[in-house]
Amino acid sequence: MNLVTTFTSFLFLLSLHQILADEKVRYDNFQVYRITPRSQKAVEDLRQLEDNGYDFWTSVRGVNQPVDIMVPPHYKHRFNDIIRLGQFDAEVYIPDVQKLIDNEKSQRASVGLEWSDYHTLDEIYDWLKNLANTNQNVELVTVGKTYEGRDILGVKVSFKEGNENRTVFIESNIHAREWISSAVTTWILNEILTSSDSNVREVAESHDWYFVPVFNPDGFVYTHTTDRMWRKTRVPYFLCVGADPNRNWDFHFNDGGSSPSPCSETYCGPKAFSEPSTKSISEFISTIGSKLQAYIAFHSYSQLMLLPYGYTSDHLENYQDLYDVGVKAASSLAKRYNTKYQVGNIVEVLYVASGGSMDWVKGTFGTPITYTYELRDTGRYGFVLPPDQIIPTAEETLDSLVTILQEFDKL
Repeated sequence: MNLVTTFTSFLFLLSLHQILADEKVRYDNFQVYRITPRSQKAVEDLRQLEDNGYDFWTSVRGVNQPVDIMVPPHYKHRFNDIIRLGQFDAEVYIPDVQKLIDNEKSQRASVGLEWSDYHTLDEIYDWLKNLANTNQNVELVTVGKTYEGRDILGVKVSFKEGNENRTVFIESNIHAREWISSAVTTWILNEILTSSDSNVREVAESHDWYFVPVFNPDGFVYTHTTDRMWRKTRVPYFLCVGADPNRNWDFHFNDGGSSPSPCSETYCGPKAFSEPSTKSISEFISTIGSKLQAYIAFHSYSQLMLLPYGYTSDHLENYQDLYDVGVKAASSLAKRYNTKYQVGNIVEVLYVASGGSMDWVKGTFGTPITYTYELRDTGRYGFVLPPDQIIPTAEETLDSLVTILQEFDKL
């Protein structure tokens, strides 16, 4: 039995155990390696590993492009053999994933949201409901339904009539483990409602807004109750559970950068909109699609501002406007904390990734402003960004969002 077969069998048994026992997964002594392939053969070797069970926190891009891979302790020596025998540079980037997870835990009990900690789905939903009950400019909206029967809640914010055709839609946490994304979305929502900054007030009151902090509630809840590193939905597929909800949209579906294997982190699903969450959200967006001026998606991590499309590197539609404004927005973002973002087409900056939500919105409605952010950091903490970075990340992100909306108004 070879290494790939052994590791795949281990993952299957681990998944089956979780399904049967529903015990909370721990990541004691799991390490994240940063691997840099130094040849095309090394790139192909990594792609083989990616297709056979290792948890790649970032995908394989090419020669001299680093890749972050989480390795369980009982495969450490075998993984080191792979590194030693291959054409790679390698370093341990995160020595113990569980220690980072433990540091995320709240040390307090509070009512409402405070952005010094990450919050559960119930806490976020209670906060959204309270906003709608106490603020005349806020309306609670149900934008979809999940496989496990949860509502996908958001809010519409409107300060005055006449902004309908200047609607901004913000999504986050389509990938369940990317907690920083919903934290940033809720912080920005709070600033749109309460900030006294003149630039924030100008863009806030000249647009209608939809905020949907958690696009994947089933997966998000599972990251809190059972497996912090869960990425996908919770729809069962034979031996494994879940599809990647950001490969499941009906625009160039399964046109590269996704997997046909249900056990893969990038499993696209058996067909477009197979996931109840993506299907129902798309139906809601379709009711306002013609009014959208901007669609913004928040992910983590890598510090990138990505432009459509994920299936091709061709510069389609208003690419140059998006790029030029994106560069200005990245400059605005860097002013507070010197956080550097790269701007560009998904395929050119990252890799092929078809079937995403932003691509579907752009391809279906021609929405002029479309960006996907990969928020902090560049890998030192990865998906487990410490809570003390929530507010700085949100502040710089709002700075860039204000720049985007102001600069597009000048075009």
